Amino acid sequence: MKLIKDDLIKAFSLYEEKALMHRRFKHADILPLLENVRSSGRLSITEIGKSTENRSICRLQYGQGPIKILLWSQMHGDEPTATMALFDLFNFFGGEDDGFDAFRNEIASKLTLYFIPMLNPDGTERFQRRTAMDVDMNRDARATATVEGALLKEQAMLLKPDFAFNLHNQNNYYNIPGTNTPVTISLLAPAYDYARSINETRADAMRVIVGINKILQEFVPNAVAKYDDEHTPRGFGDNFQKWGASTILIESGAYVGDPEKMMVRKCNFVALLKSFEEIARQSFVSYSLVDYEAIPFNDEKLHDVLLRNLTIEQNGAQIVVDIAIRQNEKTIGSDYCVAGVVEDIGDLQDFYGYQDLDVSGLKFIPAKKYDNILLIDQLDHNLIQNLLRKGITTVHIRDGEAAGKLHQFPINIVSSESFLSEGLPKLGSMANFFIGTDENIRYAIVNGYVLDLTVANQDLHYKNSVY
Repeated sequence: MKLIKDDLIKAFSLYEEKALMHRRFKHADILPLLENVRSSGRLSITEIGKSTENRSICRLQYGQGPIKILLWSQMHGDEPTATMALFDLFNFFGGEDDGFDAFRNEIASKLTLYFIPMLNPDGTERFQRRTAMDVDMNRDARATATVEGALLKEQAMLLKPDFAFNLHNQNNYYNIPGTNTPVTISLLAPAYDYARSINETRADAMRVIVGINKILQEFVPNAVAKYDDEHTPRGFGDNFQKWGASTILIESGAYVGDPEKMMVRKCNFVALLKSFEEIARQSFVSYSLVDYEAIPFNDEKLHDVLLRNLTIEQNGAQIVVDIAIRQNEKTIGSDYCVAGVVEDIGDLQDFYGYQDLDVSGLKFIPAKKYDNILLIDQLDHNLIQNLLRKGITTVHIRDGEAAGKLHQFPINIVSSESFLSEGLPKLGSMANFFIGTDENIRYAIVNGYVLDLTVANQDLHYKNSVY
């Protein structure tokens, strides 16, 4: 059988790992899943070492074929999307009697797949990019100063893979050039030298990428790009390419309305399963490098919010500017809140927003703080709507123990005398203000979220914290 779109949809729906539906899972969350994989008997599991903080790092194997493929995920601890997809694949390879048995047998006979999920479990614990030693492991291929980086290089030398898949996440602000479409997946055959030379090893990686792009266009049309191909001599992808493994970088990006990356995870599953088929059958060799070069490079012109043509008055003068807002994530325990900040001010005609508003004819209105001290139990939708319509973005609650706790109210809550608005918008300042006329407020900007005060019962998902 040749996998087509319907097959891949069916496979994903059958084997999506339901225990991983939120992206801030930890090492402890995957341990029982690994035991489930082990019990299926279809994949073998070997502990190849421990992290700096003594968390296990495992390698899984499927198949006994002559072509060896090594895949690793989450070498950056805050890049979990591919790890979820790998567990979906483990479930798939552990399945049977679903119409895919012949495909599995073919893969097992032609390929040996080696997987290292969650290569940086200490970083994952903190939801941070770097290891416990604050080293970027993806810049440690040359020095191998980290325990985890040394383990990966050891596996490269031991297994000598024919193909390697380096699985990452990129930020949400990459777009397809000239459009407001976020890049859902970006791909790259990393360069092994500064000249960006193309030998047969790198060319094969490019051809596999052409195949990946073909299938992904059926799932996310015009949302695939190439990652920057500047040579990084200390990077693992560049060195795997140099060591003779045709290396494919997959960067999980963004998809509108998908904060937990479930659609992006599905794209990973599709891309990897289709790649295994193409490599097993050697069908990728027929693809042209011209088609690889035709994939556009990432652009980076997206913001969470872009307010266009906002009038700002100061000292009797008026200016009209665009304002870009980023909703940065801040880790709170095992969860997170958003810190909405002003990212840019000025002429932003060539930029885009996930939420893109032309506010021509409306002006900036500074935010105020509510004079009375409240109990958090007094806050409800009606009170908050009334406060927002009066130009208030911040309320002070009496319960000091609430500091740092998460909430989903569309208003700033402080447990001290703090005030979270800073007058006129400035770069890096918190995005708390209003937009309207002298008579009426139209929009409330609260911690970087936009609320249209003329619309009732807006379906918005806030991630705020008590300050």
